[in-house]
Amino acid sequence: MEERAPEDVTIEIMKMKDLDDVMEIEQRCFTTPWSRYAFTCELKDNQFSHYIVAKVDGKTVGYGGMWIVLNEAHVTNVGVLPEYRGEGIGELIMRSLMAIAKKHGADKMTLEVRKSNYVAQNLYSKLGFEPRGIRRGYYIDNKEDAVIMWLDLI
Repeated sequence: MEERAPEDVTIEIMKMKDLDDVMEIEQRCFTTPWSRYAFTCELKDNQFSHYIVAKVDGKTVGYGGMWIVLNEAHVTNVGVLPEYRGEGIGELIMRSLMAIAKKHGADKMTLEVRKSNYVAQNLYSKLGFEPRGIRRGYYIDNKEDAVIMWLDLI
């Protein structure tokens, strides 16, 4: 596979027309994927939500979302198609979410990540997130713990 540079990736605000592609990413990335209905509610009804998609040559290859409530941004989910991983797309999505959070007045950002997902934990650590707690049995598919990570955006 040829290596893509992050500058070849465009970041856009997620729209309803992106949902077919986002649902494919959900199915391929997660053992307990969100439903189309959940994403529809996030895009249409949740005033706190902010979702973006990453595209390569017009194809949606990743996405990320968060809620911004008062001064805190909570990352809800990030996914990148397996064949596009390791190319900086996940980092670009996270950096974009961080910029959006700052723009909307957030000074802190948090997320949960599977205790066994060292690749994601390494990315989040690289971006300045620090582990600050554990949510026991957080993931419903196998009762795996989640590491709670926080970032000061200031």
